Amino acid sequence: MCLGIPGQIVELVDFHHHIAKAEVSGVRRNVNIGLLTEGPDAVGVGDWVLIHVGFAMSKIDEEEARSTREFLISLGEPFEAELDELEQSSIE
Repeated sequence: MCLGIPGQIVELVDFHHHIAKAEVSGVRRNVNIGLLTEGPDAVGVGDWVLIHVGFAMSKIDEEEARSTREFLISLGEPFEAELDELEQSSIE
């Protein structure tokens, strides 16, 4: 199962290539923010995003991030599997 997981942008790693570091449940990984670099959905450090397969897909607010995370935790094993995959992934 592939889930969109909320994460918070903690660092802009490579502005030119649209790479940022996001923290998801204590795991920090690089994600591509190319879809969210312009307009009202442009993201920066401190913003919350919904991450899917290494891409920040949409900007969300902190309340939505919290409620989404609570729901995902309630799923149990599928969420744990996604976190394991995220922890093993690498975007350079």
